[in-house]
Order: sequence, then structure tokens, then C-alpha cells
Amino acid sequence: MWIARSKTELQKNLDSLPRPIVLVPTMGALHLGHAALIDLARKHAGTEGSVLVSIFVNPIQFDKPADLENYPRTEDEDLETCKTHGVDGVFLPEIGEMYSKDRSIMVTENQLSQDLCGATRSGHFDGVCTVVLKLFNLTQCDAAVFGEKDFQQLAVIQRMVRDLDLHIQIIPHPTLRVADGLAMSSRNRRLTLEQRADAPRIRKALLAASQKSSAAEIISTAREIIETSPLTTIDYLKLVNAENLQPTDQITSTCILACAVFYGDVRLIDHIKIPYC
Repeated sequence: MWIARSKTELQKNLDSLPRPIVLVPTMGALHLGHAALIDLARKHAGTEGSVLVSIFVNPIQFDKPADLENYPRTEDEDLETCKTHGVDGVFLPEIGEMYSKDRSIMVTENQLSQDLCGATRSGHFDGVCTVVLKLFNLTQCDAAVFGEKDFQQLAVIQRMVRDLDLHIQIIPHPTLRVADGLAMSSRNRRLTLEQRADAPRIRKALLAASQKSSAAEIISTAREIIETSPLTTIDYLKLVNAENLQPTDQITSTCILACAVFYGDVRLIDHIKIPYC
């Protein structure tokens, strides 16, 4: 497994890499969920193709400097995970390698990104789209794997690929959870023991809400369960149309109940699909 820390090193290694190339973009702090993404990438690349992992904590998608500063960085462990799961190459650039000091171009999506995480994290999805497009260009990948936990991010990236005519296949992977239901996330390791013990209530709230028949009941049920804990602060809790991610108060098509919940300064996201019957 090779490691490239510059665009020049990356290009040199790409020249001899067999296709298809399947990319797994990450910000590091890899866990079992990331490992599953890598395994899915290998499945699609096959024994003749190649799997790349990028590890880059992208500063332009953070709306709070403290969140960027506190984001976990575990390079040695991450590289060991990549090696164990048969990754062919890792792109591990520094900020200066990815962004010029006088950069003046950003990629903006104007529909799917306006609510949910986009409403509470100013500029977040501009940063996501910009870095993902750069990674697509730099790695020359044929496909890329993204987890469904960040379902809004996945939808935005799929829209970018469609609207910009990028010849890249986007491969979703279902949300991975630990045994108690908490969605796997690099942020989980920042929870205190008390917060970690309480955090599965997010999944419990979504499951209970999904059994209700009206939009009002769905929201109120989830809110009550989450807010019962003194440790939680709801950032958002919304029911949106599954296709366009616009808020809705009627279950007239498949919907998604999505939430972002703070435990202290640790922000956890999750969602559940509400089928239309």
C-alpha cells in the first residue's frame, strides 16, 4: 500500500494503478463503518481494480473553528485499518496541498443543501462539494463510496455528479450501527461515558416515531424521547420529502425523519425512512 501526501506523489502512483479505481473519501478517525465502506469499494473494484482512500480533515466544511480543532485525528491507526482491508493507496494531503492561499472558487448546490445540516451549518455543503469534486479530479476515480448515515451529503453529491455530468458512479452503503443502535461516527469517541451510554436514545426515538401515522405525531414522539434526557440539545428534528429533502407536514410520499442532536459540543446526526403506505 502506497501513501501519497502531495498531488505530485498521487499522480505518480496513479499512473500504474489498474482500473476501475474506487475511492473512499474520509476525514480519518476510521472506525468499523469506514472499514465497511472500504470492503464495499473492493467488491466493486474487484480483484483486478484498485481501492483508494483519501484522509483529509477538510477545513472549509466546518462552520465552527472549535469543531475543526477538536475533530479526532488518528493517522497511524487509520493507515493500519487501510492496510488491513487491502487498500491499494492512500491520499493524505495537508491543507496547503489542497487549497491555494488565494483560492476563489467554490462549488454550490442550491436546493438539497438548504435545510437540515445546511441550515444550521453555514457553508458546510459548499465545502463538501468543493473538496469532493477536487478529490474526484485528483484521484481520477471511476466510482466512489459514501455512507448513507450522512444522507443529505449523499444526496448533494449525487446531484453534483448528475448536474456537472461527472462520469463517476456513486455507491451508497447503509448506515452501520453498534449493538445498541447508535450510528457509527468518528465523533462518537469524543462522547463522555455518560453521554455515550445515553446516545442510543436517538435511534430509539426515531424508531418509535416511525410507528406513528401522522407528521405531527412523528415529530412529537421523537422530540419527547430525545428531550427526556438532560444531556441532549436538539439542533434540528425535521420530516422531509425523501426525493427533494424539502420539509413536509404530510405523509403523502416516502419521507425521512432526520435529526442532529448535541451532547455537549459533540453533534450527532441520524435519520430513518418513513414509508408512504
